[in-house]
Parts: sequence; structure tokens; C-alpha cells
Amino acid sequence: MENKTLKVVELFAGVGGFRLGLEKNNYKIVWSNQWEPSTKTQHASMVYEARFGKENHSNKDIAAVPVSEIPDHDLLCGGFPCQDYSVATTLNNSKGLKGKKGVLWWSIHRILEEKINKPKYLFLENVDRLLKSPSKQRGRDFAVMLQSLNDLGYAVEWRVINAAEYGMPQRRRRIFIIGYHKSSEIYNKIKSSKPINWLIKEGTIANAFPVCNTQLIEEIKLTGDLVELTDNFNKTGKLSPFQNTGLLINGKVYTTKTEPNFDGNYILLKDILQNGEVTKDFYIDEKDLDKWEYLKGSKTIERISSDGHKYKYSEGGMVYPDAIDNASRTIITGEGGKSPSRFKHVIATEKGLRRLTPIELERLNMFPDNHTKLDGITDTKRAFFMGNALVVGIIEKIGEELYKQINQFEYV
Repeated sequence: MENKTLKVVELFAGVGGFRLGLEKNNYKIVWSNQWEPSTKTQHASMVYEARFGKENHSNKDIAAVPVSEIPDHDLLCGGFPCQDYSVATTLNNSKGLKGKKGVLWWSIHRILEEKINKPKYLFLENVDRLLKSPSKQRGRDFAVMLQSLNDLGYAVEWRVINAAEYGMPQRRRRIFIIGYHKSSEIYNKIKSSKPINWLIKEGTIANAFPVCNTQLIEEIKLTGDLVELTDNFNKTGKLSPFQNTGLLINGKVYTTKTEPNFDGNYILLKDILQNGEVTKDFYIDEKDLDKWEYLKGSKTIERISSDGHKYKYSEGGMVYPDAIDNASRTIITGEGGKSPSRFKHVIATEKGLRRLTPIELERLNMFPDNHTKLDGITDTKRAFFMGNALVVGIIEKIGEELYKQINQFEYV
């Protein structure tokens, strides 16, 4: 199977972070979908089409796309939005199960369920909060997801990765999930491995991002169908049972806490800064300095709750300006624009304090310079894209290791 190109479908594509990382290896995107429900102008899709072409790109609500329109593929990937995954019983649905309308996890589920030739591999990304949401039943949403993938015949490994702990320029913590269908040889390989060995040494993510194990592995049994799991999972637990590393195979979940094991070079915020090419719009006006300082500082504010109860809200001080001899803080969607903010990055330069430019934000996510530059796309919108994006270097490394695993075990 040397050099076989794997066909990929990219969902929730944004401006193409998965594509950039995967196509550096032997993967080809054969179909993609990007749809922003809350906006009339589909800015992210415009950037995607400008960079990769319109062919086989869909800019429709994925929930309304018939599965028959999605070509067969080897790998399904996407960073799906984190929402409430709860399941409702419906009388008019003979399966008795229906995901909540508008919850995008069920769009992935529908494709996997309806595809006759199911993709052998899945590669998904989400915020690490997924492991412990919702607050009243910690871990329930992830349990529902795992059980639904188990029902569809997939084994799943996951890891929470902070890009900066592996030398990348941004402290961005996300969960990465890889699925293997039972028709794949890797599924059989996992079945014959010890779970701890797969998670620490042999697995795809362990090879891409080495770890040290710090505690014993725990087993969790997922019991009942998706409705029972929705109703009953961890009703009394204060903490989620899911640790930052884990594996699901054959209805059993194994989870443990791991620590990164990295001895390579680190890229720092100062390494990605533009020198001398920054226009004056990014410098902070002297008359706004007090506002920035106030918002970045520690404070206690008296607030009134919706029921009229007075309470004190406190927040600690931020490092201000941002340290440039470290990886940057996480970029958020509100990073763009001139208005003073607690969360926007501010750095000190010889010419004064300034915000980060769109190119610098792209570099922090390891995108090519000006990837998001397009007529009609503002700097604020470009910053928003990067707040939503993933660190391309992580996708590239996991994609490379997944390809090696497939090459090693799938004798096509």
C-alpha cells in the first residue's frame, strides 16, 4: 500500500486547518463542508474556496445535505462545535433515538450510520471541556459520543494536547479523537494490545506526541443505550471519570492521565512577530492606555444577579503586556479590533504597545502567512477565524502517524 493516497472528507472546515495539515502527507480532500448558520455572508467558506478551489466544496447546512451527496472516503475529519449532545426518545422514529436538532455531532453520526462503505478512520477535534460537560452530569456528553461510535463499530483513542507543550507557538489545549472501524486491521491490532501500551507507546497519538504515564489506568463500563446513558451517566459524580488520555474498544473505556514528554525546540511568541512591517492601526492609542490597563488588571466588581441578589465578582490580573519569551496565550475569536479588552494580546515594542496582526495570529496557529487575506474580509474577521482554528502542526503530526499505522497494518 506504499504511497496510497487516502481520501478525506472534511466537515466544519472553517478556513481549512485540517486540510493544510493532512495534505502535507498522503491524504487528499475529496469533499468538504463549511456552513456558518448565524451569518448571511459565508466568510470562512469564501476563504476556503479562494485557497483550495470550489470543486467538491459544499457551503450548505450539513444537516440538510443528503449522505448520498458525500463521496465514499477513508477518513472523516472535522473540528465539530461543542454543544449539548443529549438524546431524546421520539415515538415516530422507529429507532427510538434522535439527536437534538441542530447539534452537529449528530450530523457526523448520521453520515457514519447511513454510509454503506463507512470510513475506516475518524479524526476529530474539540475543546477539552467536552470531557467534563455538562456541569450537572460531568462527562455525559463524551460518554454519549463514545457509546454512539461504539454502536457504529469504531474503536476510539483520545488525548488532550496543549500545542505549546510540544514546542508549538501557542498554548492551545484541545482534545483530539481518532476512530478506527472494526473492518480495519488497526482495530484488530488495538484489540490484541494492552490498552496502556496503545495509549503510551504503540498508538497513533502516542507516536505523534510522546508521553510519560503518571497513574494507573482506570476502566469505565458504558452501560445502556444512548437514552439511558443520557439520563443516568455520572448523576452523582462531582468529577468526570474521563482523564486526558483514553481508549474505547468493544464497549469498554480505559483512561489515564499522561504528561507530555518532549525534548525538542520551542517556538516562542517573539519568534513569530513581524518586524517593522506593522501599520500604525495596531499600535495602542495613548488615550486608551488607561482602559487597557484597567481591563488587564485585577479587580473586584459588585454585580446584581437576575434575581436581585448582590454579589462580588473578582478577577485576577493578566500578564500585561504579554510575555514574548514564552508561547502565546490561546487566541480567542474576539482577538481582533481596536477596542480595549482583557483577552486580546498586547506586546511591547520599541514604538510602543501594540496588538497582534492577522499574519502573527496565523503564525500562532501555524497557517501560511496571509492564508485568510481576501477582499471583503476584515482584519477583525481574520482574527475571528484564528480564534476558531486549530494548530495545523498538531494535525500534520497526527496525520503522519496515522498514515504510518495504516501503511503498516492495512495490507491493501
